[in-house]
Amino acid sequence: MSAETSQPVKRGPEQRVTRQRLAVGRTLDELDDFISTQELHRLLHERGNSISLATTYRILQSMAEDNQVDVLRNGEGEALYRRCAVEHHHHHLVCRSCGKAVEVEAPAVEAWAAGLGAQYGFTDVAHTVEIFGLCPECSRS
Repeated sequence: MSAETSQPVKRGPEQRVTRQRLAVGRTLDELDDFISTQELHRLLHERGNSISLATTYRILQSMAEDNQVDVLRNGEGEALYRRCAVEHHHHHLVCRSCGKAVEVEAPAVEAWAAGLGAQYGFTDVAHTVEIFGLCPECSRS
């Protein structure tokens, strides 16, 4: 609380702990794979949570900005979200067929990105790497 205003201090527009934000967080905690905003919205409604699609988008964007969820883009460019077990920088190997994702560390990618940045005089280099393929189960099908 701020001493001057007696109001909670917020970092962003979705930083308040709302009923909707808690519902989104609980639902993401129960999922293993990445999910689109529209699928998450549908799931929330099936579970009796009253939340608009626009609010679902805003909450997910806020959670992504705060590194509470990972975001990747599917083949159509749609953003997919998931809570991650790993709290440091990592990448994902994602099945193109079923959407199963595996969190992977890739030191060679980290070294390549840092070296590429240094080669061109860039500093504070960041990157996102998404690797797509078929998981063992889908490969057998």
